[in-house]
Amino acid sequence: MRIIAGRFRRRKLDSNPGLTTRPITDRVKESLFQLFGDEVKDRRVADVFAGTGTIGLEALSRGASSVVFIEQDRRALDLLRKNIDRLGVADETFCWSADVFRTSFRPKGVDRFLPYEVIFFDPPYRLVERLQEGKPLFRSLQRLARPQVTSDDALLFFRTPLRSRFEMPDVWQHQQTLDFSNMEIHTYRKVAGTSDASEDEEQSPD
Repeated sequence: MRIIAGRFRRRKLDSNPGLTTRPITDRVKESLFQLFGDEVKDRRVADVFAGTGTIGLEALSRGASSVVFIEQDRRALDLLRKNIDRLGVADETFCWSADVFRTSFRPKGVDRFLPYEVIFFDPPYRLVERLQEGKPLFRSLQRLARPQVTSDDALLFFRTPLRSRFEMPDVWQHQQTLDFSNMEIHTYRKVAGTSDASEDEEQSPD
């Protein structure tokens, strides 16, 4: 994998072999940033289910002000940290080993990276079909919409298998769906003032 454009253009990234992290292809990244590149510039980004960080690091290369990476898989997290060290962007990023089903999305000690203004949300495909009101992933998306976590007009990118059926909290208003062969990327805009999720206990960074 590699960075396509921006200040780290053509820099190579380590990625996890196999299907564990399902890194986004160069073609999909290029299409996505051609359409939404201006939305990323100078914005605070969260890369949730980050894998080895290919999408968040692409956003940083293209002008994002900071990225918080949330990933629980140890192998992917090790590779992500190597990619961050290779690019020399430790001051602009934060790697957090957190359980998306439990986290508050607010790591301690990095208040300057919040609230998030752009979120890349890329759960394992098997979780998408379980995305319904009351389910753990649904509640996670509600917590993600809390005022302390995301800005009033935050933009959410949500990757799913092609023609998936799922429910989203009302706080995330659908804008459009982009088809890429065997996957879809859905864009949502946060509707300010409609989040009612209860606060989970804050997790400490590892």
